[in-house]
Amino acid sequence: MKKFFIYFGLGLIVAATVISIYVFIPSQFEVFDNRLRDMLFINRGTIEHTEQVVIIDIDERSLKEIGQFPWKRNDVAKMVINLSEAGVSAIGFDIMFPEPDKSSPHRVISELGIADIVPEDKQINYDELLADAVAKTPTILAYTFDFDEKEIYKNKEAPKIPATFIKRNKGEQEYLREADGVITNIPIIQNASRTSGFINVWPDSDGVIRSVPLAVTYNSKVYPSLALELVRMVSQEKSITVNYDELGVTSISLAELDIPTDIQGQIAVNYRGPSSTFDYISAADIIKEDFDPADIKNKIVLIGTSAAGLLDLRSMPFDSIYPGVEAHANVIDNIIEGDFIHRPALVAGIDTVLILLLAIFIVMAIGYSSALVFPFIIAITAFLLLYFINYLLFTEGIIISIFYPLFTLIFAALASIITGYFFETRQKNLIRGKFASKVSPQVMEDIIKNAANGEDAFIAKEHEIAVTFSDVRNFTNISEAAGDANTLIQFLNQYMDDMTKIITKYEGTVDKFIGDAIMSYWNAPAVVKDYVEKSVDATLDQIHAVAPLNVIVKEDERFTNICKMSERMGVEPIEIGIGINIGVATVGEMGSSGRSDYTVIGDPINLGARLEALCKYYNSMCNISNHVKEKIPQDKYIFRFLDLVTVKGQSIPVEIWQIVDYADLSKTQWDTPLYLARAVSYDVDAAGNTAILSSDGDTSGAVEKQRLLDELEYYNSGIKAYKEARFEDALKIFRDIQDNWPDKTNKNIYNIYIERCEHYIEEPPGDDFNGVFVHKTKG
Repeated sequence: MKKFFIYFGLGLIVAATVISIYVFIPSQFEVFDNRLRDMLFINRGTIEHTEQVVIIDIDERSLKEIGQFPWKRNDVAKMVINLSEAGVSAIGFDIMFPEPDKSSPHRVISELGIADIVPEDKQINYDELLADAVAKTPTILAYTFDFDEKEIYKNKEAPKIPATFIKRNKGEQEYLREADGVITNIPIIQNASRTSGFINVWPDSDGVIRSVPLAVTYNSKVYPSLALELVRMVSQEKSITVNYDELGVTSISLAELDIPTDIQGQIAVNYRGPSSTFDYISAADIIKEDFDPADIKNKIVLIGTSAAGLLDLRSMPFDSIYPGVEAHANVIDNIIEGDFIHRPALVAGIDTVLILLLAIFIVMAIGYSSALVFPFIIAITAFLLLYFINYLLFTEGIIISIFYPLFTLIFAALASIITGYFFETRQKNLIRGKFASKVSPQVMEDIIKNAANGEDAFIAKEHEIAVTFSDVRNFTNISEAAGDANTLIQFLNQYMDDMTKIITKYEGTVDKFIGDAIMSYWNAPAVVKDYVEKSVDATLDQIHAVAPLNVIVKEDERFTNICKMSERMGVEPIEIGIGINIGVATVGEMGSSGRSDYTVIGDPINLGARLEALCKYYNSMCNISNHVKEKIPQDKYIFRFLDLVTVKGQSIPVEIWQIVDYADLSKTQWDTPLYLARAVSYDVDAAGNTAILSSDGDTSGAVEKQRLLDELEYYNSGIKAYKEARFEDALKIFRDIQDNWPDKTNKNIYNIYIERCEHYIEEPPGDDFNGVFVHKTKG
């Protein structure tokens, strides 16, 4: 849960950082966002258009055949007449005529001062010819507004537009661009036109035209663009409505057609493709009448130029060299088709929510995944994100930010990876701090690996484990004999160092040292295969290791007093007993906020401690419960049934078994059976290797092993009689072994059952006798 809140908080921090950049310094990254959107257009490719718009191109061939531009106005007039006669629905000029035609005959004659001698029918005014052609045809002229406050253009009259403009829901502030002046055609031509449209466009900061204004204001009046006015004239609408809300312009309407715009009344152009996506006809062919009228009949024609020298080439998403006239063609086609793309007023909210969700998702997903999965998470999320943005753009027509979500993805991924690295490093250090002295390096690596995969090694959980408790016999006497605390600590360290190595060798975890006792467990914190069997093998190896360890102790001058004490008592300096139990216990970090430890608690732990405490009572070096016996190979060990009891603090009866030794020592590192250990002398070389120096007999133990098996078979028959309440038969067997059997491997057990049988013979139990003995003390 702590990790969840760390990563969730990190996701919020990432989101807050990106949203702050998005809100306060958006222009710094706008160019990246636009370029990414351009890539989506390029990836989409060319799409079909309505085929209702044709471009009459003043191209390089036209300039070569007709002459340099500007052309004689009579040629332009002829082009207009030919288009009208071909049945076009409207003609829109993307060029202007701001000055008189200097090549007009009447102007040349006047300048030469020969007007009196030239017949009037020869003094032709080409501007009048064009004006007459414009007046007689469905032609819309172009003009431009000035936004640079140039005095020369201020206070000039703008062209009259035969339409009503309605401002709906407009507040005090005007959001449409407000012009300072106007540049029109010469009056004779301008006044002949039915209507006009401005051709101003404003590229983005990177010089690319992505939006085109549909309306601007001049002297508090609204004026339409060339594209909008062409559509209005063709559709014969009498009014144009500019719709506002509190944030600015939302759309511009022609009757029932609602055209979404940005807050300044600009339409985002849904480009159909690269240059020449629309049909082009050379202007020279129109003038020479070398074209098929069917190609332009009932269509809107735009007259513009693709010639480089006429300086009307622009940059757009598909091309860096794009005829400006085709941008207007795209706008007209967008309006006719109705497949607009736009940035809705609530786009900031959409972007913000997307950034927030994306930041939290990426941080959490990477935070809870392995390093191998990181690239897939990032790649799949990026793909789905771009697919979603692409779907919104080209299917729903909604423009949202691309850069900020992608930036969020990368930023969140890096933040999560870096945090995960420090979190993992800290986790490793915590794990090493807790387990370095408790487990083997292999188990340590497993714990760290599991922690890296999202498993919390410290969180408390229920888990089945094997637990062992070991204890040094006669420790009170050893403490007294040691003479001082330093010698006693050195003695314990000598013993515990060897025992710990064996425990960790078998993938066990040393939980704690309790005075002379060692508590250890298996199958936690890392899962251990065959953990019950390994706990038993570790126990037997510890018991086997005591004999050579005693040799080392006896040769160490520091422990002379301890050895003398043990010799007087007739025991070895180190003798141990170990109890083993298994069961489901609570495993995890426990303690206070200031001091805690990774440990295990539960009934199985308590029973394990009781089993070790009963080793002395039963004269056994290794006591196990029946739960342990059921989980280990039956042919690998030599077992002796000890008792069916309820131990102190427990109410459920449990079988106690003694593991005498391995059944086959040849499969182990040990040479001498435990039941022969006291009859064998050892030597330890300089390298610490132990060798048998002398013995009283066959150190292979073949004879003794058979004698042991015979003893156990006879003993088990006595136990069977005891459980069946045939106490006299049982007593006979136990006394026979106690009095007559040579080299018994367990002396106490027979006295125990002799006393019980005698007691039950004198005071027979009831018919419900089940063989359960209740221990009133811990050991």
